[in-house]
Amino acid sequence: MTGPFLLADWPAPPCVRAFTTLRHGLGVSAPPFDHFNLGGRYAQDGDDSTAIKRNRELLVEHASLPSRPHWLRQVHGAGVIGCGAESESRFHLAEGVEEPEADACVASDAGVVLAILTADCLPVLFCSEAGDEVAAAHAGWRGLADGVLEATVSAMQTPGSQLLAWLGPAAGPEAYEIGDEVRDAFLAHDADAATNFVATRENHWRVDLYALARMRLAAIGVHRVYGGGLCTISDPQRFYSHRRDQRTGRMASLVWID
Repeated sequence: MTGPFLLADWPAPPCVRAFTTLRHGLGVSAPPFDHFNLGGRYAQDGDDSTAIKRNRELLVEHASLPSRPHWLRQVHGAGVIGCGAESESRFHLAEGVEEPEADACVASDAGVVLAILTADCLPVLFCSEAGDEVAAAHAGWRGLADGVLEATVSAMQTPGSQLLAWLGPAAGPEAYEIGDEVRDAFLAHDADAATNFVATRENHWRVDLYALARMRLAAIGVHRVYGGGLCTISDPQRFYSHRRDQRTGRMASLVWID
């Protein structure tokens, strides 16, 4: 594989492929979306839809994907869908919906590419120890607080104790400042989540999304969790960041069974 790809650093089975795209090294988007914006419906932010379409074609070509990715219409919720013949039959999906509304997806058929778009939100990729099931979740603070990771694991046929998870690039704990409403949403679920917030000024906190995700995953039996050491806000050369730039592109995190 060549191109602007950050490979998932986890001990997944050899048949499982996973990576996050980077913003430079490929793509045709002009500033401030330069260059490899895969944002889809985020074209309303100003990027040219033709450029996004070409970038998605380049993704398939340069990453040698076995099929076009299954893109979602992400809404910062906890909805999960199945992709591929076996998974779709379990979820009773409506036919003909190109980008169904959901924030996570699962698959157990080989060659089905799952994709999540982010630019500060946390992408979480899953695979089974056996390499026969994968999933991808979009976990911004709202989705994380509302249980998107729990919903994803619940939708998988593999129990949590037999899953691996990889936390992709997201807003890091030294740069991501939020208000009381975010902290309150997590503490309402688990008072112990308070350890993952650091006060900065009145009614504001720095939040560690990575630590919150690990806590939520551990609670449902997923203990083999990797990644979680990158910050999109602090690394403009590699990552898009909505918090940093406002008008910006989106990276894609992908996983599939070869």
